[in-house]
Amino acid sequence: MDKLIRSIKFPIVFDKEKLQNDLKKIIDKNWIDHYNTNDYSGKWTSLALMSHNGKSDTIIALPNSDEKLVATEILDSCLYFKEILDGFLFEKTAVRLLQLAVGADIKPHSDHCLGYEDGSFRLHIPIITNSEVEFILDGTRLIMNEGECWYIDANFIHSVANRGTQDRIHLVIDGVRNQWTDNLFYNEASQDQFIKPVPVMSEEQKQLMIAELHRMNTPMANQILKDLE
Repeated sequence: MDKLIRSIKFPIVFDKEKLQNDLKKIIDKNWIDHYNTNDYSGKWTSLALMSHNGKSDTIIALPNSDEKLVATEILDSCLYFKEILDGFLFEKTAVRLLQLAVGADIKPHSDHCLGYEDGSFRLHIPIITNSEVEFILDGTRLIMNEGECWYIDANFIHSVANRGTQDRIHLVIDGVRNQWTDNLFYNEASQDQFIKPVPVMSEEQKQLMIAELHRMNTPMANQILKDLE
């Protein structure tokens, strides 16, 4: 049975007034359209607080890149954002503000290798939201309130629709798993809930493998056949 944790609401609450004050300082900056243009309709834009080149318009997340992130030109003016980031003791692979405009929706999709079981993860901190935002993760609606801190396993199908009258803006942080994060996550769920289940072979796949092993007819293949049959 698949026991993987889909989401966690951490017992962490940030000051939403301070979050929104920092946002006001940069709200008029040049927000960049999200690069996955086939995955959404309406307006979905982003600003980078950290990026590989230190520019806020470099919004692409590269989780497997060896390049380290540096603060962009807008982070120095956002002291509370910086305080939050400094308090998360893990390597960041993307730090962005994501804005989903009124009437926009992000189509159902999954992100590759972005679950804690992969050694990487994504955190959401809502700054501005409304009760009509529908965030669906693996068939379950998540209600994320301003100032809360959430983990979502983005390997599972998820979608977002802003059906309200106010744009929705989240601080979204991608990071690399370490001992510090293990302590954080394991306080909320057991360790075995972050281990990928072993894939179950269908009967058709098993018969195809047996046929191939018979064709090979080697000592090792014959030993595997004994185990299978």
